Amino acid sequence: MADRMLPLERVERCLDRAGQAHVLQFWPELCEQDRERFLQELSVLHLEGLEEHCSGAAKAVDSPSPSLDQHIEPFPPQSIGSMTRSDPECLREWEKLGMLKISQNQVGVLLLAGGQGTRLGVPYPKGMYDVGLPSGKTLYQIQAERIHKIQELSDKKHGSRCTVPWYIMTSEFTLAPTENFFKENNYFGLDPSNIIMFEQRMIPAVTFDGKMILQDKGKVAMAPDGNGGLYQALMDHKILQDMDKRGVEYLHVYCVDNILVKMADPVFIGFCVSRGADCGAKVVERTNPGEPLGVICNVQGVSQVVEYSEIRPEIAELRGPGGDLVFSAGNICNHFFTRTFLEDVAEKFKERLKQHVAIKKVPFVDSCGNRVNPSKANAIKMEKFVFDVFPFSRNFVVFEVVREDEFSPLKNAEGKDSASTARSALLGQHRRWVLAAGATLLEEDQRSVLATDRVVGVPAGGSPPALCEISPLVSYGGEGLEDLLKGRTLPTPFHLDENTIKELQAGESMVVSPGLKTNLHMNDRK
Repeated sequence: MADRMLPLERVERCLDRAGQAHVLQFWPELCEQDRERFLQELSVLHLEGLEEHCSGAAKAVDSPSPSLDQHIEPFPPQSIGSMTRSDPECLREWEKLGMLKISQNQVGVLLLAGGQGTRLGVPYPKGMYDVGLPSGKTLYQIQAERIHKIQELSDKKHGSRCTVPWYIMTSEFTLAPTENFFKENNYFGLDPSNIIMFEQRMIPAVTFDGKMILQDKGKVAMAPDGNGGLYQALMDHKILQDMDKRGVEYLHVYCVDNILVKMADPVFIGFCVSRGADCGAKVVERTNPGEPLGVICNVQGVSQVVEYSEIRPEIAELRGPGGDLVFSAGNICNHFFTRTFLEDVAEKFKERLKQHVAIKKVPFVDSCGNRVNPSKANAIKMEKFVFDVFPFSRNFVVFEVVREDEFSPLKNAEGKDSASTARSALLGQHRRWVLAAGATLLEEDQRSVLATDRVVGVPAGGSPPALCEISPLVSYGGEGLEDLLKGRTLPTPFHLDENTIKELQAGESMVVSPGLKTNLHMNDRK
């Protein structure tokens, strides 16, 4: 990326050649400070490729993706591992191997956090969102505490002092607020030197006739280049060199909005390493052919993600002899990469990544300088996707996980994939852990909670039934709870954190959430 400001004359020539001279139409009206800022912004654009970008975006809208139906095949079962279908002994061996790699400081995690969260309706990054848990924890805090815990589990198992570095890819919109949020929260107890934030590139939004859009008189409407901008950003900010220096050989990459994500999941890491994979993906089983999840499959023998919208309904609805969907491997943006593979992608393949079209509503200033908030889509944003590197893999594998345990995205302000559903998913998981540990949970009306009971969203003015939260600092995946909880009867709301453990051990009253107390009832242990 350019790190210096280009002369105005050169910028004018480049814009004129690209058919974008209108970008500077309000230049005479700008103050000196705004001119300098605008020129700096224009200097970091890839001006030489501007004409190709703008005209290509307009053409892409008129050129729908070709049908892949006649070429797709289900992903081969011999390259799939599964939390439910693989042999339990294999799962234990994969976890053991993954924990070993973590203990040797060979595993890092990378968070994709460049999106604005427009659909969520908040003016700050998604990771700062509080979904309404009793603890009030945000997505960032939950994820930070899971890193804490996996390091602790690895240290205990191997007698080591390990570090799982946390790489966080932000954008122009999310970098500063994310940096400030981490500082204000003392990095959630993690060492700041092991949290590496970096920024992905921004690219212009254009009109349907290929013209760059002015957001203000001195600012182009820009958007992150999609989570597939990761590979360019790794080069721009020397992230791969940092991984090499730290000895990181394997990377777990995930999206910020999945409240159930298992950071540096040792089973997943171990599975991929044991198979000699350079690239891997977690999937959940698609049970609804119309579910808006991309499908991991083979296209003419090459592994890739095919968007659900690119598959005709009659193909999407195909079922096997057992009644399961033939194309059932739903992509959840939860990936494994070796550092060597990422180096290959960054050096050889990143320019070959497919450009995807997103049609959006983008505020703009008109030719008279008036600010306009469009009532319908008026702009094209081009994006690259992180999973489009799968075809470049020499050994790609898939790992199937249980949706209820590992996938609940936060995307919308209400309804499906909202704070309510994310909160319910986490509370439901924690309730299952408590019951599996041999404890009894009581509703506020003293009714015992059954394993089949559903956890629902918080109703207006009240709390959900069986509200039970467990801090990631206490348990990473449900382990270690039996010794604490077996034989106990626990009134809800119930929040198990490090302070509550001390109270449990002392047999005292428990603070279950800020301002909320409940008593602990003891049953005789059997």
